[in-house]
Amino acid sequence: MAEVKRQYDASGRREQARQRRRTVVAAARELFETDGFQATTIAAVARRAGVSPESIYKGFGTKAALAKAVFDQVIAGDDDPIPVAERPQARSVRAEPDVRRKLELYVEGMVERAERSARVQIMIRDGRHSDETLQETWQTLLDERLAGMTALAGHLVETGDLRPGLEVAEVADILWTYISVELYELLVVIRGWSPRRYGQFVVTGLTGSLLPDPSA
Repeated sequence: MAEVKRQYDASGRREQARQRRRTVVAAARELFETDGFQATTIAAVARRAGVSPESIYKGFGTKAALAKAVFDQVIAGDDDPIPVAERPQARSVRAEPDVRRKLELYVEGMVERAERSARVQIMIRDGRHSDETLQETWQTLLDERLAGMTALAGHLVETGDLRPGLEVAEVADILWTYISVELYELLVVIRGWSPRRYGQFVVTGLTGSLLPDPSA
């Protein structure tokens, strides 16, 4: 009985810690998006989350690391410790036999992630010019995007259905460019396109760049 109680207590503490972390990340996201990175202090996040500043430093280390935690949560849509590449939507892309449909499925998920994460990405990208602590965070986001697109590129090349002569590195660069937050910013944020129209544009661009010309 004592062993069962200890296990219960441990799982309860873990869930409480996870809930506190979730609350801190949500508070940080709200303040980052409304006030910007520089104006947001750890003390302000702590007040919004109802925790101590010391606990935030202990849990995250730095404000830049907290910004990365915010990005990780908004890109995934939750705080489950499951990489985006291992989630059901990514598995459905890999399982789809038609390469054109693969691209459509991938873009559908990408648009949803962009809607959730664009403001945070832009904040990190632009904030690095006035706060050098964000430079490493922004570079990490770029590296992670390229790693994900390289993996997807490898999968697409393996299908044998892409335009002849395309290699993994070039496919990764094309994917990496089309899903960039800069393109979303230009078309959706600045020009006012709907996410649906933006997604259609990306699908058209990717299929035209990666797939053989059906009229050839």
